[in-house]
Amino acid sequence: MLDYVFLIVGFILLIKGADFFVDGSASVARKFRIPTMIIGMTIVAMGTSAPECAVSIAASLKGNNSMAISNVVGSNIFNLMVVCGACAVFSPLAVKASTLKQEFPLSILAAVLLLVMGKMNMSIGRGEGIILLGVFVVFLIWMVMETKKARNNVQEEEIEALKGWQCVLYIGVGIAAIVAGGDFVVDSATAIATTFGLSSTLIGLTIVAFGTSLPELATSLVAAKKGETDMALGNVIGSNIFNILLVLGVAGAVSPMEVLMDNLIDDIILIGMSIIVWIFAWRRKQIGHLHGIVMLGIYAIYMVYISIRPV
Repeated sequence: MLDYVFLIVGFILLIKGADFFVDGSASVARKFRIPTMIIGMTIVAMGTSAPECAVSIAASLKGNNSMAISNVVGSNIFNLMVVCGACAVFSPLAVKASTLKQEFPLSILAAVLLLVMGKMNMSIGRGEGIILLGVFVVFLIWMVMETKKARNNVQEEEIEALKGWQCVLYIGVGIAAIVAGGDFVVDSATAIATTFGLSSTLIGLTIVAFGTSLPELATSLVAAKKGETDMALGNVIGSNIFNILLVLGVAGAVSPMEVLMDNLIDDIILIGMSIIVWIFAWRRKQIGHLHGIVMLGIYAIYMVYISIRPV
């Protein structure tokens, strides 16, 4: 009974935390004349990726490699197809040309890099982890440069923003609530799922991936509802890049992880899905209602596939 109570409490924390987090982050963007897309890809993405980082590193240290890698890949698939799909059904996501040419391809390249590294030695060791972290540092430097460039192009907006201390408070409380809510949901959902005899790989791809991606879902839906569609999309793309480069980079550097064939197959599926969404967005520079429905349908098919494939 307590597991179900914690599950509900986790959902409440995620929703309210996302609300605070979006308000605080949007105010920071307005104060410093930073596009919300960049805020979404950095501050918001880093905050909402905290649960994946905690879960994957803990799983790696405990030797549960299948949980660590499947959590990241499963979370990225969920972020792309469910978070983006649900936001698009709720409110069409406008996609800038620069995003289609830069950030989106980078998220695909990160998944390809994981596939190549995993296939070479069927493991993500300390060397691979350091390489992933190195690429992540380059990504951060690039984001800082883009921010400086964007600040010169963003005009002053006559929009009321929160005060400095309020921004810090909102973002801090938001992150704390999001991380705590994610922990509650993951722990309780995993306990419930384990009673039904599910494997750790399947739990990682479904229950844990869903639970650790709830911050992205909650934050992006709230951002879309508030009209911050750039932040909603930036959160997803940024989180997917962070998950592979930072989360698996740290996990691999801390404790080498064996890569299973199912992990490679799921990564290939992630790359395929990313290309499909990229094409959707490229045609009309937006991810619309119909695209969102199709994306949710594809994810449902994927869920059926991983549920029936041999363990």
